[in-house]
Amino acid sequence: MNPEEELQQDVAALRRGVDLQLWRRLWSFTKPYRRNVRLLAVFALGTALSDTGLPWVTKLVVDDLTQPDVARPLWLYALLYGVLVLTLSGSVLGFITAGSRVRTGVVHDIRQAGFANLQALSFSYFDRRPVGWLMARMTSDCERLSNILAWGVLDMVWGGTVMTSVTVVMFVVDWRLALTILGVTPVLALVSRVFQRRILASSRRVREQNSKLTAAYNEGIMGLRTTKAFVREDESATEFGALAGAMREVSVRNALQSAVYLPLVLTLGSLAAALVLGVGGGRVLAGVIPLGTLVLFLSFSRLFFEPIQELARLFAEMQMAQASAERVLGLVEAVPEVQDGPEVRARLAAHAGRPLPDGVAPDGLPDRIGEMRFEGVGFTYAGGQRVLHGLDLTVQPGETVALVGATGGGKSTILSLLCRFYEPTEGRILFDGVDYRERSLAWLQQNLGIVLQTPQLFSGTVAENIRYGKLDATDAEVHAAARLVGAEDFVLALEDGYDTQVGEGGGRLSTGQKQLVSFARAVLKAPRILVMDEATSSIDTETEQRIQAGVERVLSGRTSFVIAHRLSTIRRADRILVIDHGAIVESGTHAELMARRGAYHSLYTQQSLREGASYSTVIS
Repeated sequence: MNPEEELQQDVAALRRGVDLQLWRRLWSFTKPYRRNVRLLAVFALGTALSDTGLPWVTKLVVDDLTQPDVARPLWLYALLYGVLVLTLSGSVLGFITAGSRVRTGVVHDIRQAGFANLQALSFSYFDRRPVGWLMARMTSDCERLSNILAWGVLDMVWGGTVMTSVTVVMFVVDWRLALTILGVTPVLALVSRVFQRRILASSRRVREQNSKLTAAYNEGIMGLRTTKAFVREDESATEFGALAGAMREVSVRNALQSAVYLPLVLTLGSLAAALVLGVGGGRVLAGVIPLGTLVLFLSFSRLFFEPIQELARLFAEMQMAQASAERVLGLVEAVPEVQDGPEVRARLAAHAGRPLPDGVAPDGLPDRIGEMRFEGVGFTYAGGQRVLHGLDLTVQPGETVALVGATGGGKSTILSLLCRFYEPTEGRILFDGVDYRERSLAWLQQNLGIVLQTPQLFSGTVAENIRYGKLDATDAEVHAAARLVGAEDFVLALEDGYDTQVGEGGGRLSTGQKQLVSFARAVLKAPRILVMDEATSSIDTETEQRIQAGVERVLSGRTSFVIAHRLSTIRRADRILVIDHGAIVESGTHAELMARRGAYHSLYTQQSLREGASYSTVIS
């Protein structure tokens, strides 16, 4: 989803009004912090009552000073004023502390729930959502929603209490002056609502343009070599200038709206004070009300309008944040497309917490993977693209099957279905005669070892990255796995050997070294099924030879599936499948397929000629 689409969602949410059901679902994240939420409400109430009480004390003091026949000691007022000030200060400190705890707790829990759910979601979820979109949900959106949930409680309790208490006191003291102040309220509420919505909408535009500007700046720096190579400096500067100009335009509009809003609010507040002064001043001169009452209403003319501004801002922010709330909850509450069915979950629950007999898996079925069979398997992506159709394939235990063919033919999709990252949209896949959807998903994937084209390492040491395949592995097991795949030589040559830090994403290692580590990680897992998807396509010949030697040792007696970029690496496979347009067009050993002089022979011959030409060019 791009920034423009997100903006359209925000505007649509703004037009819909506040969706209370949505906010109730988000409110559930505050349940672990009920005590702090209650304290937040109590402290907000204390702040509001103190705010209301201070003008009342001022009224009493002014009345006593202007009425000589009243002889109350001033120290009593000073004491009362001091108590209210201390209550106000303590309440402010309390609600800041409680609110911070609620906010940080809620944002932590939402992020934790979102990340945990991301680990469980199917690959199809990530096909439709880029990494940047997911990061934004777990960062800026979570922060925004937690602020509303925590400080929104404060604003509503404080604002509601202030307006209620001030209204009650005003009508008790003088209902005519009370109506004078309340007469301005509808106008202020309308102005606040209109301007807050406009300001928030333009602020969203500013954030959108800032995202585009940042992306363009990053792209410009990363692509500087290409820009210079094609002499595109002037054009790039012009494109960036257009984005910067758009940023300036929306920023000026946002600043102008904010600049106009504040004077309008001050003007309306001053209008209420002027009306009170005019009406109340005449009543004071006529001796109808004491001077302290006029002072009280002048203070209330300011105090009463502050909550209206804050509540208008809060409701506008809630409306603007609803699209963010929908996206965050959509991530947190997303249900994996691939998951265990009810019967499997029931069997898992029945065997949970009990020791399993030998040869029994956690789902209660045999703990083995023998014959694998694809029966009429077809697959169509959510967007409607059909990749496989009518695929029939039987693989025996210990067999090494290689898949070759043109890019986009369906090779990786076959392996993704085998690993149950996706499930067939047609036909079925059987393990030992049982539909693999009747087996535990976790059990299946624990029996898989996968080496991908682009190796993914994590920050930490070499040993920690290898141990990722089996967290309880001993150092001896880690070293044995590295030796088996031919990785130990380069590891021992590193500065700290197995304790060498690989850097973020393995950035301190070469591509070949990262691939060897990822291969050792897969081997350490001792999988029943080994999957290698273009595992040697991006490494040098020497590293490929090391991996190939390791592969021959590892694959012995283990069922394996290999997608190879270099056909020379799969010559010893038990069976080679040529995949074209989602179907198997040829099947056999290397020798058999070469003898047929069909599609495989053509692929192998063309690649051999290209590699020979490249080698000749290098030699010359």
